[in-house]
Amino acid sequence: LPPALTWSLLAPCSVPTVPVKNLTGSSPVNPALAGITGILMSAAGLPVCLTRPPKLVLHPPPVSKSEIQSIPGISHTCRKTTKKQAKKGKTPEEVLKKYLQKVRHPPDEDCTICMERLSAPSGYKGPQPALKPDLVGKLVKCGHVFHLHCLVAMYNNGNKDGSLQCPTCKTIYGVKTGTQPPGKMEYHIIPHTLPGHSDCKTIRIIYNIPPGVQGPEHPNPGKSFTARGFPRHCYLPDSEKGRKVLKLLLVAWDRRLIFAIGTSSTTGESDTVIWNEIHHKTEFGSNLTGHGYPDINYLDNVLAELAAQGITEESLAQEKD
Repeated sequence: LPPALTWSLLAPCSVPTVPVKNLTGSSPVNPALAGITGILMSAAGLPVCLTRPPKLVLHPPPVSKSEIQSIPGISHTCRKTTKKQAKKGKTPEEVLKKYLQKVRHPPDEDCTICMERLSAPSGYKGPQPALKPDLVGKLVKCGHVFHLHCLVAMYNNGNKDGSLQCPTCKTIYGVKTGTQPPGKMEYHIIPHTLPGHSDCKTIRIIYNIPPGVQGPEHPNPGKSFTARGFPRHCYLPDSEKGRKVLKLLLVAWDRRLIFAIGTSSTTGESDTVIWNEIHHKTEFGSNLTGHGYPDINYLDNVLAELAAQGITEESLAQEKD
């Protein structure tokens, strides 16, 4: 076929032109299938229109240092994280005491952690905490009821950062932190616009996490972990809502919630740095992968994901820029 973008065969005007896309193989239509379809259609006397697929645009045009601007209302242009964990010292029983009310007469239902009746002793078979196995407590905000044994076991299997998350409704008690490995987060404004946001410039975020050795809070302490695809570039519109999302992402970064160490859902590689349930847009000028723009729902969706991690506008009052 000639290299032109469009190639058509003459055919009766009453027969509509059928597009057969993907000459390069970068879209779901296999190039061989596109070619065979074109041959069969032309042999039948049907018009054929072969078009190249849209081009993937991951990065903006080059930007000089003089064109990069800091973001008004946000101090600095870089954040770093270390291996520091949240302050410890309190026992699991002391942590739970802040968030629970004792229940003298348990309801006639199952504990959703051990699946035994709340009126019976806890079914937890691991190391026994210094509590009676038949004690039952109710979480003060959401009202869900569990065996105290089960809640202590759940807390000990988590990050042990002084926070608790209800296993039934995901309500967070305290300040939730994660296990993100050490790294750096940069953020600034570049003089380009995102598709669907032509009325403003763009906030660019650059995450950089090096490979290292897993700590005691990670899945395999002492084992090396990889960090593929860094630095990772992400984009937000420099709008009022876009800046709000950035401020909340900074809180998530400080709380070590944006990345984790686990198994990659795309490559299957284990012991590697992965995203941690807060989606980012890594495609600048297209949306072929679903990780770009335009996406009119993205900002609202990411705000909901941040809220699910306990990060809301109230968090901004608790954190420093």
